[in-house]
Amino acid sequence: MTAIGGEGDAWLQPGEGASMRGLTAAQSIMLAGLVTDIGYCLFSAPGLTQAVLHLVVVLAFLLSATCKLCLAALGRPTQSFPTQGPGARMEARLPTYTVVAALYREAKVAAQLVAAIQALDYPADRLQVILVLERGDEETLGALAWLNLPHYFEVLVNPPGGPRTKPNALNAALPLALGRFLTIYDAEDVPGPGQLKEAAAYFAEHPDVGCVQAPLRIGNARSGFLARQFAIEYAGQFEAILPGIVRTGAPFPLGGTSNHFRTSLLRRLGGWDPYNVTEDADLGLRIGQSGWRMGLIAAPTREDAPTRFADWLPQRSRWVKGYIQTWGVHMRDPFSMSLRGFLTLQVTLGAAIVGAALHAPLVLMLAAEVTTNLMSGLIPLSTWADVGVLMLGWGMAVMANAIGAARAGLRMTTRDALASLAYWPLQTLAFLYALRQLVADPYRWDKTPHEPVTPRALLDERAPWRVSREA
Repeated sequence: MTAIGGEGDAWLQPGEGASMRGLTAAQSIMLAGLVTDIGYCLFSAPGLTQAVLHLVVVLAFLLSATCKLCLAALGRPTQSFPTQGPGARMEARLPTYTVVAALYREAKVAAQLVAAIQALDYPADRLQVILVLERGDEETLGALAWLNLPHYFEVLVNPPGGPRTKPNALNAALPLALGRFLTIYDAEDVPGPGQLKEAAAYFAEHPDVGCVQAPLRIGNARSGFLARQFAIEYAGQFEAILPGIVRTGAPFPLGGTSNHFRTSLLRRLGGWDPYNVTEDADLGLRIGQSGWRMGLIAAPTREDAPTRFADWLPQRSRWVKGYIQTWGVHMRDPFSMSLRGFLTLQVTLGAAIVGAALHAPLVLMLAAEVTTNLMSGLIPLSTWADVGVLMLGWGMAVMANAIGAARAGLRMTTRDALASLAYWPLQTLAFLYALRQLVADPYRWDKTPHEPVTPRALLDERAPWRVSREA
């Protein structure tokens, strides 16, 4: 990776991140030892070994659900940070702010993004907007050419070199950033108008905070099963789990958009890992490891969820693949992490990976176990215990999501809770797809198609992104 800042900055060197394929020597030895031990135990004491493995899986499932519910209960609804008046203690002059958006085949939503950025309540003379396009994307370039872009907009074509990924495009924009603060938006985003001011006020009030995350809210939650479950899932993550993590003072994996950074910190950290397809999750953990705190603001960003399975699966598998990349990178030297950072890595990314891998198999195995016992006319106590554990874990996960949905202004019904039983096992398909790509094409960035937001959704006072109003 090419250096992207001034003298004295520390860079993310090639081989330090996801660009190093495979396991380290220490990871390979540990994995080989674990597999050998399990194999020996299965050979020498198969019954006992299977019982122990079963107990470990059950306890891990319960522990993950319990942690999420505890974090949801620990967190508090994120309050809008005052952006004016004596309580805000704002600097007399708002600092320059850089907005970066990486676009690839986004001609359909280019006009919407430009309009949303123009609607931000921030002085135009202190705004810099960099739209990064990929080489050969004439369609998006043509769409932007038809727009009357304000003077503070810049269009940058990503130069050759590196993988064709979003973080690689963001790194191309970082040397050009003039702002003291920098934020990332995706092509389909509609951020709340006061988001930049609220983030700037938060930074001014908290000099030890290096990054703040705005909540992401799904605007098309009524557009079918997938979009509805996606919206509830997002609400649980951004409105329940993350506030709980912030209260513990631990770092957390960032969302892919609406992260606000101190630009100087980004440069010292070397920007984004261009080979990691969830560069946001990786960067959040690196910020925490560097000693900076992370925060949350209330002004949300609205975006739409995939409504077709053909669009949902590649997006979700990219997330799972990136979680595996990020977990592997940070577990190369787990002793260098703080205890809170280590636990956050396991509770967030580790639990997501294991859950995606095991959810469908566990459900199928339990269904087969129950069916077999029903046919024999006797259901043993162990089967009832498995059913009870699954229902308890499911109930805790539903409660955590319900807390987040209520805070996001999204009414979660019993039907939604029951529908999640069909949604969560789909993660296993994404996990299998991710494993295949991790071996064959680890840096492939599967593109999610986007459509413009309908004007009615933007104007609807009850739309989720309008619930938290800026002061």
